[in-house]
Amino acid sequence: MKITENTIAIADLNWFYREVSSELASQLAAERSPVVLLHGLPSQSLTWSGLLELLGEQGWRAIAPDWIGSGFSSKPEKREFAYTPEVYLEALGDFLTTLELSKISLIVQGFLASVGIQYALRHPEQIDRLIILNTPLTPTVKLPWLMKQWTIPFLGDMVTQDPLLIDRTLEGGSGFVISDARLDIYRKPFLKTSASGRALLTTTKNLNFAKTLTEVETGLKQWQKPTLLIWGMQDPWLTLDPVETLVAQNPQLELFKLPEAKHYPQEHWPQEIGEAVIRFLRR
Repeated sequence: MKITENTIAIADLNWFYREVSSELASQLAAERSPVVLLHGLPSQSLTWSGLLELLGEQGWRAIAPDWIGSGFSSKPEKREFAYTPEVYLEALGDFLTTLELSKISLIVQGFLASVGIQYALRHPEQIDRLIILNTPLTPTVKLPWLMKQWTIPFLGDMVTQDPLLIDRTLEGGSGFVISDARLDIYRKPFLKTSASGRALLTTTKNLNFAKTLTEVETGLKQWQKPTLLIWGMQDPWLTLDPVETLVAQNPQLELFKLPEAKHYPQEHWPQEIGEAVIRFLRR
């Protein structure tokens, strides 16, 4: 069992994705939906490496793509790819179709990953189970200052070209030190091409929380698929109150709290998250 790194061309765009499978997963393929994991900003699929290993060991096939514009996937100019939620939704659908992932369990975390929730709400027939980690869920959410800077004219152009924004944001949001070896991989796309910074800037500008998170909040209140919310309680950017309100309104939603974790809980708490996820998937 190992995590493989793959690239697939879809509609003139190259998607990079990490995948884990095993002999056990192959034997159980008819009984278990594959798991797709979607990262937030300014991250990439590397963030899921710990959870991918645990899922593979327990017999799940799991796939974690780099969003277009992130990590090692294509970074087209905005005239070719608008970096809006609607365009991301279409691209995600193409990715799942091309990999013949007709029924999945979906795991999302972070800013931009709300697009994954929108996809689930619009395509419930494709979703077996939904798992949400520290992701914006209500239109009251505001961008943290670390990300808000990326959208400011002139300042954003400079800040998003600095590879150290990765250190400041991932360590600032997680509240814990991330190893230099991992940070080197996170920084690599920004060192390789200025298109990484331009894509991050445009994506952040186009998140359109008022519209997209209204859809997310309204949809989750009525959502009828089993859903687990895993929440780092010390998140400096997203508060727990709206999450608890949603859980109280819909019996399909359940909450698992990580008392010490912050915004990127999968970076430092993969074992605890993995155990909760596997229990949930097995039910």
